[in-house]
Amino acid sequence: MSQEASARIDKHIAGFTDWRGKRMAGLRKVINAADPSLKEEWKWDIPIWSSNGNVCAIGAFKDHIKINFFKGASLADPHHLFNGGLEAKASRSIDLSQGDTVDEAALKQLVRAAVARNKTKS
Repeated sequence: MSQEASARIDKHIAGFTDWRGKRMAGLRKVINAADPSLKEEWKWDIPIWSSNGNVCAIGAFKDHIKINFFKGASLADPHHLFNGGLEAKASRSIDLSQGDTVDEAALKQLVRAAVARNKTKS
């Protein structure tokens, strides 16, 4: 991860002084810990993680946070984390509202699957 991207992401997250900032900071740690090959980037005014292509992104909205997996439709989701974009051709998302929980181990597993998918397919 570049220092510039890291600083921009830090600033972005700090701009959310409610539950969304805390949640994004926690999700960022989980995603970064999932696979050492992940590169944290700043694209399209949001945090993006890539490894041989885009893996996932986090966006904050008025009443929820979205973790978007760019090629989520091609991933197995044994823990049923995906709850958004289920009809999309390529992407899938995990939408979290205030008070929602996410299984961190299952999220790491999903991130690892996305990284592995990028290594084997274009």
